[in-house]
Amino acid sequence: MSTDLAGRTALVTGGTRGIGRGIVEVLVASGASVVFSGRDAVAGELLQSSLPVGEGQTLSFVPADVSDVDSVAHLVSAARVALGGIDILCHCAGIYPEAELGSMTDAMWHDVIDTNLTSTMLLTREALPHLSAADNGRVILISSISGPRTGISALTHYCASKAGMEGFARAAAVELAASGITVNCVAPGTILTEGLAALYSAEGALESVEARIPAGRLGTPADIGHTVAFLASSDSSFITGQSITVDGGQTLPEVQG
Repeated sequence: MSTDLAGRTALVTGGTRGIGRGIVEVLVASGASVVFSGRDAVAGELLQSSLPVGEGQTLSFVPADVSDVDSVAHLVSAARVALGGIDILCHCAGIYPEAELGSMTDAMWHDVIDTNLTSTMLLTREALPHLSAADNGRVILISSISGPRTGISALTHYCASKAGMEGFARAAAVELAASGITVNCVAPGTILTEGLAALYSAEGALESVEARIPAGRLGTPADIGHTVAFLASSDSSFITGQSITVDGGQTLPEVQG
């Protein structure tokens, strides 16, 4: 049974493709009205026009660069106008360009940290008045198993940003609890998206990863979307400051000699 989010309003960043698109699709299917953002206006407008919505629901796309403070302010303002308020903030936008430490420039580091982590603070701060005014405000951050639980070569900046996101969530959960706002993370494992396919482009690479997942398959964007929908619902009201790992058991096996 789908989670019932009828009458709820959500702002989703990074919603034009991959995991973010899966989140948008599940939230809309659950009855929520959604504003989603991304840098690709063509992809955003295509999703807005192709995704069916129910009676009383709205779906809107707002182009945004979440690493830019003015763009974030515009996005949150546009979402409030379109939705009449913001009950749920789901931050999924993120980048993961590969760069080894020896060749990483300051600009490479800051681009990932600003897009993935600094944006978390900017969005939460900007949306806070609307979340505080909502009935059961929700902040849901899409982190990763990479950084908080595992490490990947050539992605130190990405891993640092996702570990930082989980630390932010724990502290913000304590600070915002009195306002009735919960703050949680969803930590995806290996989810089959366009970006993942490009990252594991070598022949047999994805199959090798899949073989190490106890569930026997790669995750889908909808797997993350359904977890987000649960955290956005009233059923999760006593859960805050937590990170839910959605990885098919990928991080569980011990190395055996």
